Amino acid sequence: MFEIIDGIKIANKITIQNRKKVEQKKLKLKLSVILLGDNKTSLSYISQKEKVAFESGVDFSLFKFSKKIDQEDFAKKIVEISRESSGTIIQLPTPFPRELEQEMLNLVPQEKDIDILSEVRLGRYYAGDFSVLPPVVGAVRYILKEKEISLKGKKVAVVGSGKLVGKPLTIWLMANKATVTILNEFSRDKKELSRSDIVISGVGKEGLIKSSDVKKGVFAIDAGSVSKDNSIKGDFDKSVYKKASFYTPVPGGVGPITSACLIENLIKLNET
Repeated sequence: MFEIIDGIKIANKITIQNRKKVEQKKLKLKLSVILLGDNKTSLSYISQKEKVAFESGVDFSLFKFSKKIDQEDFAKKIVEISRESSGTIIQLPTPFPRELEQEMLNLVPQEKDIDILSEVRLGRYYAGDFSVLPPVVGAVRYILKEKEISLKGKKVAVVGSGKLVGKPLTIWLMANKATVTILNEFSRDKKELSRSDIVISGVGKEGLIKSSDVKKGVFAIDAGSVSKDNSIKGDFDKSVYKKASFYTPVPGGVGPITSACLIENLIKLNET
């Protein structure tokens, strides 16, 4: 019998804790989100962040720019916005090439980089500083904690090796003594999926993982999402649910917890 992990319920618990800290420490915090263009999926994520910020007692501002903005002008805007913010997020993806996108992410000061995407913050994290976790990693940690699941000795498959999910998760999973297999678009052999106790996917491709790919009793954590037919779809085909012991739905699973972890990071970086 499978069990649905209620991400909204977990996120609400974190948000209550966040608001208590904000009120007890009398913190005046402002979260700024920078968006290029009007991607519907990005706007959905931003709306969720705004809601969680409001519920946590944190001010929120959205700064929208055209995809055609001059690179130098955009860089100046990032610096200006960050100067007036407690935490700054550049909503991904951007229209810039990978290297240029990283240059833009590096303009967010490390003390305001709550997404953990600048080279300085990522460098500290990859070196083993887990005091502030990338939001998706924090969300997975809360999910496993909710079900009292230890990673020691567990076989974990991570599908996708992107900067938001796959890469940071792999580092944390290995540090917590899990045996980790990473699969990307060039992986031909999917057998490790069927041997894994936990499968975490962050690709953003509807129905990528089928029931036949996983073993009975798998813990399916869906950190991938794509907008289709005016709704959000996940990486796991619904047939996987009947085979899983636990699974996170899309929407309502990893996403809300990730937003709550963003605010948790905002508080951590501003309370000292």
